[in-house]
Amino acid sequence: MEQQQGADVFFLLMGAILVFAMHGGFAFLEVGTVRHKNQVNALVKILADFAISTTAYFAIGYTLSYGVSFLASAQTISTDQGYHLVKFFFLATFAAAVPAIISGGIAERARFVPQCVATALIVGLAYPLIEGVVWNKNYGLQDHFFNAVLGAPFKDFAGSIVVHAFGGWAALAAVRQLGARIGRYDRGRAISPPPSSIPWLAMGSWLLCIGWFGFNVMSAQNLAAVSGLVAMNSLMAMCGGILAALVAGRNDPGFVHNGALAGLVAICAGSDVMHPIGAFITGGVAGCLFVTMFQVSTNKWQIDDVLGVWALHGLCGLWGGIACGIFGLKMLGGVGGVTFASQLVGSVGGAAFGFVAGTIVYGVVDRVFGFRMSPDEERRGADLSIHKIGANPEDDVRMGRV
Repeated sequence: MEQQQGADVFFLLMGAILVFAMHGGFAFLEVGTVRHKNQVNALVKILADFAISTTAYFAIGYTLSYGVSFLASAQTISTDQGYHLVKFFFLATFAAAVPAIISGGIAERARFVPQCVATALIVGLAYPLIEGVVWNKNYGLQDHFFNAVLGAPFKDFAGSIVVHAFGGWAALAAVRQLGARIGRYDRGRAISPPPSSIPWLAMGSWLLCIGWFGFNVMSAQNLAAVSGLVAMNSLMAMCGGILAALVAGRNDPGFVHNGALAGLVAICAGSDVMHPIGAFITGGVAGCLFVTMFQVSTNKWQIDDVLGVWALHGLCGLWGGIACGIFGLKMLGGVGGVTFASQLVGSVGGAAFGFVAGTIVYGVVDRVFGFRMSPDEERRGADLSIHKIGANPEDDVRMGRV
């Protein structure tokens, strides 16, 4: 028994480390997309957001989600060989992914300190509500509504809705609060700054793809429940997303690398119940959805979402939750245990909650602190409460910052 418990601790620890590594992927994806003057800001804020998220989740969020407090002595809370401690580490990396997602949408014009405050509020208060409902059956919604009324509990195995749709729709609210960057649109015409570094963007995508197999497979949370089907479906969805984005994006390298992520976002919800062919289709639809809606939202609707996180995480996550109720059905080769109605209602509800939560949090932060940089700060480079590149060119050269 102790040996099995120790194996579960190690298993989940490896998952936590893989998902933690994904945050490097978020950072490099943003570094490769934003302009050179904002690259330092992108690196610092992803790391700072992770620390703030983990602290807020430790102090408040995890208790709201699971009713577990860490105020007991270390000896008391580690009597199970620390399994619940490493479970916290694993789930904290999921929670911290939400502000990392939002960061890409609001890049290049959000002030640093207000963004940190918003991160604490999102991870400490808003995210635990949806996490607790879906993954811990808080408030009885899973049993009394989804199961009894819609025929099955709402299923989100690894976070298409809980993490990605929630984060993507909260990001849309934040982007709307900020408005477009200076010079992004001129007389109704979109002016797109090219990515500063395709190699860094690609590195970010690769890091995320690798870590995603910990994100999905280790969501089983113990060795007895682990399934090779989850790994296979993640792989096939990723490939479907790449190929679809390659065609729909006309070989654009940014679309191709984000197409892999679109497929992986979409497969999270149903990765343990779909047939691999269903997973491939789910990823392919997500790849097309990202390419199409990123262009429509940017060029036609003039939503200045720098990394396209609403299309990538918000819409592809929403699609993934719904797709679980399609390709998870036995009649389409799935394992079953899901209904289309439950997945549709749960997915739309989770996305809507993300948008409402983002609207409230970023509205309050803007009113209290002022969320957007001044025009001078934005032209000079991203705001940081540390040395800024461009603030003093002579010091930049002397200190090796340029």
